[in-house]
Amino acid sequence: MTAYRRLADLPLTITAYDFQGVEQRVSSDFLRRTTLVELQGGEARGVGEDVTYEEQDQLKLQRHGPRWPLAGSHTLDGFSRLLDELDLFPDEPRSAASRFYRRWAFESAALDLALHQAGRSLAGQLDLEPRPVRFVVSLRLGKPPSAEPVRRLLQRHPGLQFKLDATSDWSPQLIADLVATGAVVAIDFKGAYRGTIVDQPPDPELYGRVAESFPEACLEDPALVAATDAVLADHRERISWDAPIHSMDDVRALPFPPRLLNIKPSRFGSLRSLFEAYAYCEDRGITVYGGGQFELGPGRGQIQYLASLFHPASHNDVAPQGYNLADPQPGLPSSPLAPSPGATGFRWG
Repeated sequence: MTAYRRLADLPLTITAYDFQGVEQRVSSDFLRRTTLVELQGGEARGVGEDVTYEEQDQLKLQRHGPRWPLAGSHTLDGFSRLLDELDLFPDEPRSAASRFYRRWAFESAALDLALHQAGRSLAGQLDLEPRPVRFVVSLRLGKPPSAEPVRRLLQRHPGLQFKLDATSDWSPQLIADLVATGAVVAIDFKGAYRGTIVDQPPDPELYGRVAESFPEACLEDPALVAATDAVLADHRERISWDAPIHSMDDVRALPFPPRLLNIKPSRFGSLRSLFEAYAYCEDRGITVYGGGQFELGPGRGQIQYLASLFHPASHNDVAPQGYNLADPQPGLPSSPLAPSPGATGFRWG
């Protein structure tokens, strides 16, 4: 039985629902806003988190309030199919990806509620054992870029590993300084972004320096044009994809079969699509790791929970929330995270 089939027929009763806004300034120097979605069913409640990045889309949802017809008795799969028929944006979102992010908030809240109502945990329902979660910390290195953020975190948290966003202003000396730390296990080229603050155009010189200098690192989201494809031709087994992937159709459309994939649950939107991706990757021997979206509430724990069940030993970009602050303090949990599933529901910690 596939993982999703173990969840699809769970009964789900919704009597009401509500939204709560959360905000915090995070390490990429922006004010992060998310919205908690709380589904209520009698005495039980389920929570999810909308990680849409556009501030106005978050505020519109919070002002819009709970106006969709979600109350009633469903199965988890039936509720998902109800969401297929609803437009969860009061106005057209500013980013197409936002539809997936918001859908995930409702689906994860429904999973949490259905499991609470059944008196089951996610791990118990799937008959899987949560395992310690290896994590990395994702960083940008400032302007001008410097290895100092990495060094500072390593002083406070020896043994930490990193996923770094490479930019065209990385100098040979900076790359040498980063190599010397021995702590960089993944590089994100941000090649799939357009019109954002993290855009990084294809840069064959940067790609070549990074690929040669970090011979074992994962190389995520390169922008493949003729020049960069040629530079990375001998490194395809290390190339991974994240931002372009919202379904298995996107995986099948990649320029070559991947060996690595960053499976961010919020990018897939529905539980059905997410668990299809896990099964597809397992069947084809594709190594999966997880990624986050600067979650501020229970969404972070939920992706850590999924990592503990499906890909605990990978370089999961799911560090505890304290690492996302502008100045992470001493005393944060170290990798790997000890399993901490709730007794019931889709809750971690």
